[in-house]
Amino acid sequence: MSTIIETKNLKKVYGTKGVSFNALDGIDLKVEKGDFLGIMGPSGAGKTTLLNLISTIDKPTSGEIFLEGKELNNLKDRELAKLRRNSIGFIFQDFNLLDNMTVEDNIALPLALERKHHKNILNKVDEISSFFGIKDHIKKYPYQLSGGQKQRTAAARALITSPSVIFADEPTGALDSKSSAELLQSMLKMNEEFHTTVMMVTHDAFAASYCKRILFLKDGKIYARLDKNESRKEFFHRILDLLSSFGGGSHEHF
Repeated sequence: MSTIIETKNLKKVYGTKGVSFNALDGIDLKVEKGDFLGIMGPSGAGKTTLLNLISTIDKPTSGEIFLEGKELNNLKDRELAKLRRNSIGFIFQDFNLLDNMTVEDNIALPLALERKHHKNILNKVDEISSFFGIKDHIKKYPYQLSGGQKQRTAAARALITSPSVIFADEPTGALDSKSSAELLQSMLKMNEEFHTTVMMVTHDAFAASYCKRILFLKDGKIYARLDKNESRKEFFHRILDLLSSFGGGSHEHF
């Protein structure tokens, strides 16, 4: 296995010296290619901050981030834009679909922006919409879709450029349990069939049970790690046990 993401002594401080907050306090992390990593922890633990730093949305106060062997702080804006375009896909809680475009055009957008050949784009959209089970809906607009269909459209758009890493921030946060399970099954299949590395922030033990391993953050530090070496149901209960030690967490039933 090769390391695709690595952070060294990663820190992020918000505010000024008088009133400052350590969102991340020295995170050392290695993610191997093909991993499906969940990031959990109580509110304010630094989960989204960590995701935003590694995915180039934000910059660290100090420390190093390596993505595909490249140190992000050393990249010029043009190199960073290229890395984002070619190597990174995003799935957000609120879908971020464009309402005035069809499902087909929403999925195709990243390739259209790269000026790929029209026929190649249509073939890729056809392939990826079939993979996510939304092929019958590609002529519809987002307002005509269920939450689950919207999120699978967002996942298809994230995957269409064949990125090395998909970053997902609470992707099931706005979905009911059936839609959540459908999306998570699709993400698991994407991870297994395309060997796409997935890094997912979630507060939900059910969503986390689909991951191969989980990091728990607390007060900006890594508090615990769990590796899945049992059935998903058993892993789910182990996650719940650890969450209860935080004094919270999801109680959705398996």
